[in-house]
Amino acid sequence: MVDSDRIRTRLFRPIQTFPIDLAAIVVVGIAINLVVLTPVVSSTWVLVPLGLTFALFVPGYTFVAALFPERGTGPTEGNSERTEIAHEQAAVDSARSRISGLERVVLSITLSVSIVPLVGFVLNATPWGLRLIPSMVAISGITLALLVIALIRRWNLEPEKRLQVPYRNWYAAVRTEFVEPATRADAALNVLVVIAIVVAASSVGYAVISTTHDEQFSAVYLLTEDDDGEQIADDYPTEFEHGESQELIVGIDNHEYRPVNYTVVVLEQDIGTNGNEMITEEQREIDRFEIQLSHDETERFQYDLEPTIIGTDIRIVWLVYQNEVPPAPSIENAPAETHLWVDVHN
Repeated sequence: MVDSDRIRTRLFRPIQTFPIDLAAIVVVGIAINLVVLTPVVSSTWVLVPLGLTFALFVPGYTFVAALFPERGTGPTEGNSERTEIAHEQAAVDSARSRISGLERVVLSITLSVSIVPLVGFVLNATPWGLRLIPSMVAISGITLALLVIALIRRWNLEPEKRLQVPYRNWYAAVRTEFVEPATRADAALNVLVVIAIVVAASSVGYAVISTTHDEQFSAVYLLTEDDDGEQIADDYPTEFEHGESQELIVGIDNHEYRPVNYTVVVLEQDIGTNGNEMITEEQREIDRFEIQLSHDETERFQYDLEPTIIGTDIRIVWLVYQNEVPPAPSIENAPAETHLWVDVHN
């Protein structure tokens, strides 16, 4: 029985000693990734508070936790004797860096605001681009690595030196203020504070959601590959021989906050001029295909372009429709379009 208890203690000791603050980080990280990766939930209001909490606090907090695993300089949780011992230890161990709880929070927000844009800058230079899912994967990976470092550094300290979030003291203080107020005036003030917080949070959430959904759009664009295999928006093929095809990359982005079935119509147009006005002298449809994308999903695919109209200033147009394609597709009635000017020689 003693051996089984000892084995059980060894197995569950890491769970029992897992810091409550880092456990909360793990919960928030799992929750935001589940929300982002679930199309039905990712288009709801749940994404806003979780996303803001994750992006503006979590990466920075794990960074600070990895840098400063020690108990802070402020009041600690526990009895007065233990608190006095902790203060004496803090005075003796002056060589070790310590920060207060307020400094930890401020640094967490500051570092998060620095880490997240840096991740976006790096992703923007990669083939994945600055998109939601790659950003979440990158930030989650950095957070996980920092969290492991924070755990290792904290567990390597003596128990009385480890950072411990005094959540019991916070809970007791809040409970005393709201459940057992000293006066009726304090009770009324507490109610007003709660109402103000709810109204402010609702207003911010509504503003964020409204702004986000006002920016619904789809995009289509052209890319090519350079000598290093990088996708770039440059160096497009513009000179063709009749019957010859050349390869480029077509990209389509869905930012409509819902899954969309796109129909892509590819036209070639012989463009002339009438004074200062461009006119389409001849138009042919050379391709039509469908593609389905979830919200914030991007599809990039190789496209073999083979114009059939011989001449100069031939415009190749990719028109993207979300619903039915009109009888006469054109740039004017397409929600999204991109085009390329080419010369086709006989």
